[in-house]
Amino acid sequence: MTKSAISWYSNSLNQPTGYGTQSKQVISRLVKAGHKVAMLSNYGGEGVNTFIETDAGKIPHYSRGMNQYSTDVLPLHFSHFSAEHKDLPSFLITLYDVWVLLDNPALDALPIASWVPIDHSPAPGKVLEFLKKPNVTPIAMSNFGKAMIQDAGLESEYIPHAIETKVFKPTKDLPEGISGREFVGGEDKFVVGMNFANKAGGFIHRKAVAENLLAFAIFASKHDDVILYLHTEPFGKQSGFVLPTILQACGVPADKVKFVDPVAYQYGISQETLAAIYSAWDVGLFCNYGEGFGVPQIEAQACGVPIITSNFAASAELASPDSYLVNGQPFWDAGQNAWFNIPIVSGIVEALEQAYQRGRKDFPDTVAFAKQYDADKVFNDSWKPLIEKLASK
Repeated sequence: MTKSAISWYSNSLNQPTGYGTQSKQVISRLVKAGHKVAMLSNYGGEGVNTFIETDAGKIPHYSRGMNQYSTDVLPLHFSHFSAEHKDLPSFLITLYDVWVLLDNPALDALPIASWVPIDHSPAPGKVLEFLKKPNVTPIAMSNFGKAMIQDAGLESEYIPHAIETKVFKPTKDLPEGISGREFVGGEDKFVVGMNFANKAGGFIHRKAVAENLLAFAIFASKHDDVILYLHTEPFGKQSGFVLPTILQACGVPADKVKFVDPVAYQYGISQETLAAIYSAWDVGLFCNYGEGFGVPQIEAQACGVPIITSNFAASAELASPDSYLVNGQPFWDAGQNAWFNIPIVSGIVEALEQAYQRGRKDFPDTVAFAKQYDADKVFNDSWKPLIEKLASK
């Protein structure tokens, strides 16, 4: 395999965000494979340039710049790292929304491969504007995304996001010794679990929070033995929604809801603990307006938990045969000039009721379904040949 000097632009790999965990996962394997890799941080790497630990040793860690997405320093950091490895093919891989990279002419001279989320139909114009640049290789992270890119007349690679199935597997107890069922408050209850980032764009919450909570309220009004576990920040501190207000408006009794400990959530919960939390659920509730991928959906299923999710965008391809797809109706996102899809509340209620009637049991087919997204498998089958292809350009 041709060794390369790879600049990786995304959330810092020390951050427990979706982009951060994917960055850590791929970068660690790239380093183990013998490549030179630098982390070009757009979040979570404030301050001076330094080094950061990966699972394969330390790599250079370039701090974020002065603007929101660090695009002011991106070309400089790429050039600096590439100059230190003049004997190797050099290219930039981005894992972020690519519209933030527009209007920076310095990027037009760089060899770029963009691992891009697409959660609208059609693909938003600003996304396509960047992907059409001759120096950019698009990498779709879902089959839906690849189809949207193709519909615009562009070719793309396809590499899905991945998970560590050695960690995310059916797990009874937390590392601290307490059972997952006890931790989520569902020893003798039917547990509906949600795990999402409570961030919204203005008045639109892409995770369909209000619709999901209203559906649970209707479902819970018919059953005394159900509980909703919310693995998220409750008060919308990062431009999200105030969840207790919605729960109250929906009439959900306080004893039917449990939030994750906010301090533990803010400072990081280990993946091993999260696996036990997922395993304690009876069903995962992940309906949304549109997903570029949706890593928690796969994590939950790897732990043996079927999910309820939207029959739209990437979510439609991330549901096991034991899971439930909910149809929706188009919603015009004027900010992107493209369609989202709002899940129908009655459809969510119906799926919750079907899951409840089916009850708690083992779902080996769901676990097997999730293993196609194993990080080692995805790296060997998809990343290795793509890196070889990029190095040969």
